[in-house]
Amino acid sequence: MRIKALLRHPVTWVVLGVGAVALAVALYLFQPWRLFTTVEVNEAAPVAAGAPSTSGAPGRSAADAPRELATGTFISHEHATSGTARLLELADGSRVLRIEDLDTSDGPDLRVWLSDQPVRKGRAGWFNLDDGKHLELGELKGNKGNANYAVPADADLDTLKAVTIWCKRFSVSFGAATLA
Repeated sequence: MRIKALLRHPVTWVVLGVGAVALAVALYLFQPWRLFTTVEVNEAAPVAAGAPSTSGAPGRSAADAPRELATGTFISHEHATSGTARLLELADGSRVLRIEDLDTSDGPDLRVWLSDQPVRKGRAGWFNLDDGKHLELGELKGNKGNANYAVPADADLDTLKAVTIWCKRFSVSFGAATLA
């Protein structure tokens, strides 16, 4: 009997309505199901435009192979993250950030950034990579595997010495690597 009376009270309906809206907003923001999802990507290593895409193809020389400008190993920040980042220059002069063997959590609104801030271990590194200059290379293609990200020709790679998997929604680094 008491429950029926409580359900007839308008305050009960207001509280239930506010609770439902709060739950919907929380689910949208945090997307907790993404803790249990995986997006795997396995892109081939980049080659210059017009170069044969199969290794060992006739007419392909060592000059066609990408030149490694910098490399780094990911460290974990907000989420456990591992893998390697390689900054490559192709024979045509274009540059690509290649992330290999990436293993991190799936998350909402993940991006790949180059940053001029130092990579720090622990909680100190979670938030600093957006403090200075940063360049977004695009959405993270997958939280596991190998992917290529084009680097704009005007990017200043003398100052952008870190790469991060950045959660734009919560302004936090999932993991980062110093490019050296």
